[in-house]
Amino acid sequence: MEIEQQHKAGFVNIIGKPNVGKSTLMNSLIGESLSIITPKAQTTRHRILGILNDENYQIVFSDTPGIIIEPHYKLHESMMRFVKEAISDADVILYLVEINEKAVENNIIEILKKSELPLILVINKIDLSNDKILEERCAEWAIIFPDVPIIPISAIYEANIDVLTKKIIERLPENPAYYDKEQLTDKPEKFFVSEIIREKILLNYQQELPYSVEVLVDTFIDEENIVKIRAIIYVIRTSQRGIIIGHKGEAIKRIGIQARIDIEKFVGKKVFLELFVKVNKDWRDNDRELKKFGYNL
Repeated sequence: MEIEQQHKAGFVNIIGKPNVGKSTLMNSLIGESLSIITPKAQTTRHRILGILNDENYQIVFSDTPGIIIEPHYKLHESMMRFVKEAISDADVILYLVEINEKAVENNIIEILKKSELPLILVINKIDLSNDKILEERCAEWAIIFPDVPIIPISAIYEANIDVLTKKIIERLPENPAYYDKEQLTDKPEKFFVSEIIREKILLNYQQELPYSVEVLVDTFIDEENIVKIRAIIYVIRTSQRGIIIGHKGEAIKRIGIQARIDIEKFVGKKVFLELFVKVNKDWRDNDRELKKFGYNL
């Protein structure tokens, strides 16, 4: 008699320092580009769920902001709240480190060592190293986490992603699916539109400017053959507004073109995108403004 296979489902939360590749890893695991990716720290500001579905399992991945040791704004405090929530409600935790990161005790490691949740240590960016250094890093981390599986990967090249997925499935509890099997994320389309626009700003501008920017989709009208979008880019200083707009509007036009191309790929339709820039000098420290942008307080 054939034994029916049990269905597994659970929340798998990815945590780690800024720039360690959490967003790239989640995108590789689910096979879709949900989290925006840039070389800049603090690119991820929200907790984003990505859902991997199979007949016998459902993995709900959670990409969280990078760990900020000393928050400077209420925005940073909200981002760290997302991280703590991710640790508290997980079924499995992926602690993501990079190949050049020394195995040194810190506050997050102490929390993880005290946790009874299944933990997998993932060493990313092995494509930037060699076998000798990888062996040394694995040995170092094994001292800190002696009973934890250590999986070396390259998220950007999807190396060992299948091995990691198998390890995750082994540790999932038996549960029915939490979300519809056709669902890919918990966020609405408007959220990803604002993230795409913010990604282009992060990629096109240097220094502090991108960290002073937030994007709000004011209108999102989905018609049969086109999506009409009006989005507002918020900055904290008048001088920054001028930089975003650029000479004769050339800079904001470039951002709009780049964002529109990616948004059209995301929604699968033609897009008419209007961008406006407004000054809001204290949005990073204002409870009402942070709530408007979707942050937890």
